[in-house]
Amino acid sequence: MRAPDFWGGDGRGLLPLLLSPIAALYGCATARRMARPGWQAPVPVICCGNATAGGAGKTTVALDLGQRLAKRGVAVHFLLRGYGGRLKGPVRVDPAVHDSKAVGDEALLLAAERPTWISADRAAGAKAAVEGGAQAIVMDDGLQNPTLEKDLSLLVVDGSFGFGNNRIIPAGPLREPVAAAAARARAAVIIGEDEAGAAALLPPRMPVLRARLRPGPEAELLAGQPVYAFCGIANPRKFFATLQEAGAVLAGRMAFADHYPYDEGDMRDLLAEAEGLRAMPVTTRKDFVRIPPAFRSRVTVVTVRLEWADTVAIEALLDPLAQRVPMPA
Repeated sequence: MRAPDFWGGDGRGLLPLLLSPIAALYGCATARRMARPGWQAPVPVICCGNATAGGAGKTTVALDLGQRLAKRGVAVHFLLRGYGGRLKGPVRVDPAVHDSKAVGDEALLLAAERPTWISADRAAGAKAAVEGGAQAIVMDDGLQNPTLEKDLSLLVVDGSFGFGNNRIIPAGPLREPVAAAAARARAAVIIGEDEAGAAALLPPRMPVLRARLRPGPEAELLAGQPVYAFCGIANPRKFFATLQEAGAVLAGRMAFADHYPYDEGDMRDLLAEAEGLRAMPVTTRKDFVRIPPAFRSRVTVVTVRLEWADTVAIEALLDPLAQRVPMPA
């Protein structure tokens, strides 16, 4: 599904007003659900969550934290719901066996780096991860899931979108009020320039960490080259901007709905469009795993990495958790 345009507006207008009673019920349901206690894992649990529906950069942050903990010698496992996949879990993701239709696209990205579990029941997934040798668990999403207690939660915010029109689903993109989400987070992470003024809506004393997306090393090969960019992510503008930052010439672009499942017809059309423009077809890693395998060799993947404005600040948040990692018997 595509997010409706009014989600990114100023919150005024007829539709947000008409939908506000349903939004109030949604918010109350979330608040009641979050009041329930969750399971306390015997290992540190870190949650990369957000307040809005759709992507904010949670997976990129989770990958970065996993790498930082791994450098400290911690056996990190990732845990997520597996949005877009049919399996409910707990299941350890195997990229050689599972595809995006089974476990979702984010799970495959994470599993390429570290052991990864999907589970609709996060507590059950965490228990499976611990039994599987996890010394720390990094959750991709789950800030609004009460079944598992978190030791550190980060509120991830897309700087270009912020909190949208600051209304709750379906009147806006919020899963819950910003204040409620922020109250369960130790710090906020704003990715990119804060174009939407998200920082002003956060509690005054809440630490705000700044980061930005940088193109991966393969992007250097695209400098000066005509490309045909396509993606099905929450904020396609971020991907297109990343390509332009790398010096690529956008001969054409196509944006699909988030988590869009490409079929063979889609790929034939996209490749034909790229050929007509004499441009290289490029996409994101998240999209690549949703492309039918027979077409993947004809598409170039552009990765991104997270660059922190202050690496000392993020490492300081991890320090007390790394000290609590249980030593092997």
